[in-house]
Amino acid sequence: MSNRDIIVIGGSAGATAPLKEILGRLPVDLPAAVFIVLHIPSHGIGILSTVASAAGKLPVRQAESGMVIENGHVYLAAPDHHLLIQNGHLMLGRGPRENLVRPAIDALFRSAALHYGPRVIGVVLSGLLSDGAAGLNAIKRCGGVALVQEPQDAISDEMPLRALEATTVDLCIPGARLGDVLSDLVRERPGAILPIPPEIVLEVKIAAGERVGSDTLVEIADPAPLTCPGCGGVLSELKVGHPLRFRCQVGHAYTADALAKEQEGRVDEALRVALRIIEERAELVHRMAEDGRQSGRPAVAQMYDARAAEYREYADMIRRVMLQSLDPKRPVRKEP
Repeated sequence: MSNRDIIVIGGSAGATAPLKEILGRLPVDLPAAVFIVLHIPSHGIGILSTVASAAGKLPVRQAESGMVIENGHVYLAAPDHHLLIQNGHLMLGRGPRENLVRPAIDALFRSAALHYGPRVIGVVLSGLLSDGAAGLNAIKRCGGVALVQEPQDAISDEMPLRALEATTVDLCIPGARLGDVLSDLVRERPGAILPIPPEIVLEVKIAAGERVGSDTLVEIADPAPLTCPGCGGVLSELKVGHPLRFRCQVGHAYTADALAKEQEGRVDEALRVALRIIEERAELVHRMAEDGRQSGRPAVAQMYDARAAEYREYADMIRRVMLQSLDPKRPVRKEP
């Protein structure tokens, strides 16, 4: 263990440009291996060639289970599989999605922290929401080094900001400087080996696809009155570490902001369903009023007219709520 020889990099929206800068500045004789997770569609194409063209003379390979880790090589996560590293080999995990994605940056970062501790350098680049924040925290807790792209330098600053909130990072710098910094850091001696928190061990097993149930989850989380948007099961709040995170009994994992984003979409969907039903109800009652007038029953027609007007008021109210939820800065119009 003479140097920091494990570099793990995660990014999402806007990460391609800084990643190209990093790979383009790494030396051919890099005494470390590089592992990359980008949020890509399950059938995404072109990412491998993009990374390979940016890496210069460093060999770039799409990860496969059992692949031997070699210094001076770049390994890119495969679509729809968590990229995990252990004991000198790669492993592709089919565990549940984390923060709505697979591969997840957190899964890679935790596996690196578990098996390589202070030898790891973690890098969080531009992206939406907070994947990578919990994983970077795990790297720091296991003695590794944490780097974050400067939020003002990122196209999407959410991931860098969440990472800065989750742990004390060693450096926060523009993407153009990260390659040179990494080239220096990999030649330094790692720090002391630290004890591995048990929840990191368990979460790496979950990412690998091992069974998780209430008896296992209770070791690291407490049940919460929240529902998993992925499977409808009960969510539990993780006891240790930052940021605020939740897991269900199936293993789906969410940071608080990712969960809130998913709930927001479901609320909007539910409101639209409610709006459709109420508008259909108003139309039906209106037709019943017209039928009453045509059949010489004015009292019945008047009653149904009143109900139709009431339903339309409900529909207008839901429509205003929907507009407000889509634009929180939009002022709420108060009824006279």
